[in-house]
Amino acid sequence: MTTESNCETPSYDITCRMSHEAAALERLCQVVRVRGFRIAQMAVDSADGALNIALTIQGTRPVAMLQSQLEKLHTVAEVKLAAPVVAAASRIA
Repeated sequence: MTTESNCETPSYDITCRMSHEAAALERLCQVVRVRGFRIAQMAVDSADGALNIALTIQGTRPVAMLQSQLEKLHTVAEVKLAAPVVAAASRIA
């Protein structure tokens, strides 16, 4: 398995709030992987029976499709998508 990052692969920041249930985080990671994205960074905070998750993902597929699939998980309460992260190399012109 390679962990190299392609500079041309778009990155997206997603925040997600979900109930803290058994295997909830694993299901979220599986949906991200199955939908063709790679998790570059993840931060998880647990408060009041909920998980607050901040993800930076990379992938070339439509991120709106991933957002829609995450919202279908029964443990997910909210999914927010930030603007795409522009790589420093692509800003140099």
